[in-house]
Amino acid sequence: MVTEPEKAKVLAAVQKGSQQWKTAFNQGNAAGCAAEYEKTAVMQARPFGTFTGTAEIQAFWQQLIEDGFTDVAYIEPEIQVIDTTSAVLTAQWRMNKASGLIHRELWVLQPDGTAKLREDDFEVTG
Repeated sequence: MVTEPEKAKVLAAVQKGSQQWKTAFNQGNAAGCAAEYEKTAVMQARPFGTFTGTAEIQAFWQQLIEDGFTDVAYIEPEIQVIDTTSAVLTAQWRMNKASGLIHRELWVLQPDGTAKLREDDFEVTG
């Protein structure tokens, strides 16, 4: 069972990591986006494909930024703490040129106390 202090620690780390990712994206910083993922993370970006590792993930975000996408916002995000080291975030999202669903962002606490994305599964719906 996850205690309230443990839950609060995971929740705070995930909220901070998620905000850092959104800020990096909105500043056009693909390297900053990729820095919020674990080195071997897997990102499923529907309908674009699956990207593994921070180099592939950074290249995906870089291309999107170069194509003029910006202003990402999460709509009604929900974070479910799974255990003492991980949580899943789900939400709707929108940008200036697209919108969609976040099916699953698996955030995992790192040894330094930060949270990084291990799995990212999202979809463009509009």
